[in-house]
Amino acid sequence: MSLIQWSEAWGIPRLLFIRPSFERRRMAITQKVNEMMEGLLLSSDFELYDIELNAGILKVTVNSKLGITVDELADINRMISSELDKQDLIQNKYTLEVSSPGLERKLRKKEHYLGAINERISVKLGPHVEGERRYMGTLVKINEEILTIQDSNGSQDEINLSDVTSAKTVFEWEKNPKPGSGKTQLGVS
Repeated sequence: MSLIQWSEAWGIPRLLFIRPSFERRRMAITQKVNEMMEGLLLSSDFELYDIELNAGILKVTVNSKLGITVDELADINRMISSELDKQDLIQNKYTLEVSSPGLERKLRKKEHYLGAINERISVKLGPHVEGERRYMGTLVKINEEILTIQDSNGSQDEINLSDVTSAKTVFEWEKNPKPGSGKTQLGVS
């Protein structure tokens, strides 16, 4: 009896058996795009921050220590699109999105966390973790696989990086007094 016949006999959806091969294919494409991007950006001031491929959308995040303009992102988009067409890495229909990490950027790699030291971050932990599963605070340090986050009261929590399901930097806007409250200074907006 084949795996598909067995799954149909027991009423198990075929999708459960298709998922691992889809995931491997997605990861292989992501790896190939990653290698292509490193080659494309090698002689530039830009660096590849992240690549995601989900539901037919290829998201490429590019960063620069000097900052990045919309025009530069458009140029990079055209360059990536042209190279993807040449190499034919993605056979299915897809949408290409090229962006900068932004003010609130995802933290997915150890390098991302290292670049966010002394910044405010938000961390969510997996359902397998007992106790508190959401943390917000300043990333104080990262050693091997442990994040140290300091909350607003000054207490520190150590979090195992392998327990993190998502993390991002958090941008806090300065609080301005309400107009007409009398707390504003003349000439200062």
